Amino acid sequence: MKIQLIQGAFNSKDALDLITQLMNIKIKYHENKINSDSSEEDIKWRESKIKRLHNELFECREGIQSADKNVTIESIINIE
Repeated sequence: MKIQLIQGAFNSKDALDLITQLMNIKIKYHENKINSDSSEEDIKWRESKIKRLHNELFECREGIQSADKNVTIESIINIE
């Protein structure tokens, strides 16, 4: 099953807003899992995942802001 989550062209401000909100949801998901009953190994893995997501968001912001043009975003969720 495939879900077309995002497909379109956005100005840089709207693209950043959309991407930031999506990334923050993913970060919040991992933070909530850390707060639940998790093993130390799981917590460390989720902390590294959160750090990677923050870094990717930072790089994405820099790239979109420096381009200052419309951005095409396509996001598909594949469920198998």
